[in-house]
Amino acid sequence: MKNYRFYFFIFFALLFTKNVFAQAPQNVIKLNIFSPIVRTLSVSYERALSTDNSFQVNVLYTGYSIDDTKLRGFGITPEYRFYLSESKDAPAGFYIGPFLRYQNLNLEIEGTTDEATLSTFGGGLLIGGQWLFKDKISLDTFIGPSYNAGSVDVKDGADEDTFSTGIFSGFGVRFGVTVGYAF
Repeated sequence: MKNYRFYFFIFFALLFTKNVFAQAPQNVIKLNIFSPIVRTLSVSYERALSTDNSFQVNVLYTGYSIDDTKLRGFGITPEYRFYLSESKDAPAGFYIGPFLRYQNLNLEIEGTTDEATLSTFGGGLLIGGQWLFKDKISLDTFIGPSYNAGSVDVKDGADEDTFSTGIFSGFGVRFGVTVGYAF
């Protein structure tokens, strides 16, 4: 009698395992391949919410320098994606994605004691496409307009005109290519 229980258990375990692994991936962890160019680590997590939409959150940390200004800090970008493909389920296919972004960066001018904090908040709209290869490897490309507003808080009597929100404020373009793992 014990042998039948064992075989019964194995049979249902195999059925359950087959059904679990047969499902399309619902999660993707990704790295932006362009971010190392600007000494930034940019990691995203996407979760499919239904067959045609998902939620993604991106976090970044940077240690970039522009001319003699060192930038160090983080950013967070939540995004909601509407997938447009009728033949593929999220998180695969073409999409439109509104997003928000918050960044907090510490600024230092090399060779001086001038320091400041730059905080920005903004958002935009992306169009993109994500492909899943073998239901495991993702390739995601995106581009779209964005707008950010920033404020600089100077420290210890530094001249506010020394620091500019520059490329971090106003209209811009957000783009990228990510590679990731789907599960």
